[in-house]
Amino acid sequence: MNKTVFEISKMDCPSEENLIRMKLDEISNIKNLDFDIPNRKLTVFHEGGIQSIEESLSGLKLGTKKIKTEQTDQTEFEENSQQKKLLWSVLIINFAFFIIEMTTGLISKSMGLVADSLDMLADSFVYGISLFAVGGSIVKKKKIANLAGYFQILLALIGFAEVLRRFFGNEKLPDFSTMIIVSILALIANGICLYLLQKSKSKKEAHMKASMIFTSNDIIINTGVIIAALLVNWLNSSTPDLIIGTIVFILVIQGAIRILKIGR
Repeated sequence: MNKTVFEISKMDCPSEENLIRMKLDEISNIKNLDFDIPNRKLTVFHEGGIQSIEESLSGLKLGTKKIKTEQTDQTEFEENSQQKKLLWSVLIINFAFFIIEMTTGLISKSMGLVADSLDMLADSFVYGISLFAVGGSIVKKKKIANLAGYFQILLALIGFAEVLRRFFGNEKLPDFSTMIIVSILALIANGICLYLLQKSKSKKEAHMKASMIFTSNDIIINTGVIIAALLVNWLNSSTPDLIIGTIVFILVIQGAIRILKIGR
């Protein structure tokens, strides 16, 4: 048995962990994956060479760098029986806030909330693929990944079109108070998701406190929507809301492209 340690500079939240797990699932000589998100490290226990593993990780473009490979006597690995339950919890929270933010975004005329809802939907896709494809074939996983990726891109492009329409049109100002309240709730939900996923680690990898130091993309987006809401009220203009909406739509498309890479 060999043990190879990778540094993955862009692995800053559990979404990247799930993407990596799905990408490496097709490699039969991998026996276990050990993730350390706070320190952005991945330890792969495997038999034989490392070339196919390196190529798969490099394909995700998450800033992968091999640190070392060494032999190990470890052949048994602790499995967390609660992992699937926790993934379900995170999936439900993300999908619930997709519905909440999409609904309130449309009612309050906020593209920031609409875009953030699609980001929540993107996370739901990641966790959903991970759950529904468990025990399925590689072909099945790739088909689900492709469907999710293309659907996200379609929604983001529709969002871009709506941003342009509102920019050149004469729309009412978004309701800044709704933007702030819903974004704060989404911020709390993202914190709960991160906490739940960190609980799924084994005790020796329990970096819950350290992991909270890192701000995930979702938390940054929630904060951005809150700032945009304050600017909408201060400047009496919908432009800040349209700008944050555009930024989030770009992030959604980037996430979709990552998912599509799994389907290749």
